[in-house]
Amino acid sequence: MIIFFWTCLFIITYTFVGYGLLLFILIKIKRSFSRPKSFISGAPLPTVTLLVAAWNEEVTIIDKIKNTLQLDYPKERLQIIFVTDGSTDRTPELIHPYQEIVLMHNSDRGGKMAAIKRAMPQVKGEVIVFSDANTFLNREALLELVKHYQNTNVGAVAGEKRILVNQHADASSAGEGFYWKYESRLKKWDYELYSNVGAAGELFSIRASLYEPIESDTIIDDHMIAMRIAEKGYLIAYEPAAYASETASENTAEELKRKIRIAAGGIQSILRLKIAANPFRYPILTFQYLSHRVLRWTITPFLLVLALLANIWIVFQHGHQFYTLLLTAQGIFYTLALLGLLMERKNIRIKTLFIPYYFCMMNYAVAAGILRYINQNQSAAWERSKRKMA
Repeated sequence: MIIFFWTCLFIITYTFVGYGLLLFILIKIKRSFSRPKSFISGAPLPTVTLLVAAWNEEVTIIDKIKNTLQLDYPKERLQIIFVTDGSTDRTPELIHPYQEIVLMHNSDRGGKMAAIKRAMPQVKGEVIVFSDANTFLNREALLELVKHYQNTNVGAVAGEKRILVNQHADASSAGEGFYWKYESRLKKWDYELYSNVGAAGELFSIRASLYEPIESDTIIDDHMIAMRIAEKGYLIAYEPAAYASETASENTAEELKRKIRIAAGGIQSILRLKIAANPFRYPILTFQYLSHRVLRWTITPFLLVLALLANIWIVFQHGHQFYTLLLTAQGIFYTLALLGLLMERKNIRIKTLFIPYYFCMMNYAVAAGILRYINQNQSAAWERSKRKMA
């Protein structure tokens, strides 16, 4: 039981902290033997298609349009497509007057991947940039993304996701903001070592020639599109200077719903991305993929529970003082998480409690998402995420 406990604890620590530390060490070593990536100033710009899939986004769509039209990129080299399939509100009507935008709409709601597939025959750009309707890009985002395609080994480029958090943030806002800051740092280090292992739908791009249709029932299409390109041997670059900003989920319930959906999509993608998990094809990619994604989306949430139970068993069977201290530390952490839950429900903002609470909620969502996928209760059709007002 002691061996089992330490095995659980090692995997948990490696998943959430150890991999980041190992990455940091590896890139420090790599920097000693290689030059940093550089780009050719004034190189010809590729043609770009910006593709936005929107469903019932009438509240934010005008702001998204204005943000899109203000992007710094030669207009003659930029195509803009909005797909509003299945929308039952005024979203298509609001987009229609803008002649700079190609509007595609029909009444069928088949999910985001179905909408993307329908739009692909209209794409004219050498690079396709995907962005969500409720996120806003910095003015230089497209220029920052496309510079990476000077490297012919790069097949996709992920931008950074930023969560707007104010001083009155609740647990969902503060926790999500902290999570994405840490996640962004890992993505930066992943690419510096070799390649990213996925992309967030808020902002990512691919070479149009490498696009491969994926299954229409795909839950997290952005991740799958990027990883299928990585499975062909291309790199997924990461560019923090190209970023998409959005407000946090409206509340913890909305954030939990979103996390469960992502977790269901995570286990679905793991079952389908067999090349990425094969160390004999691309060993570094597999190491990164298993460390950064697979452990989080499979066994680690369950190991948290098993480690606690094993710790309790060891203390009651042997009474070692060291294991008693470890159990006390776990007890304090989960008590803080529970207090965070109670404070959230009472609308009391104590940010010290947000991180333990969000951590536990995130891992609960993974377990719930796995069970939802097994029970086939997760639809591929996307729902408009309820976000806080800016």
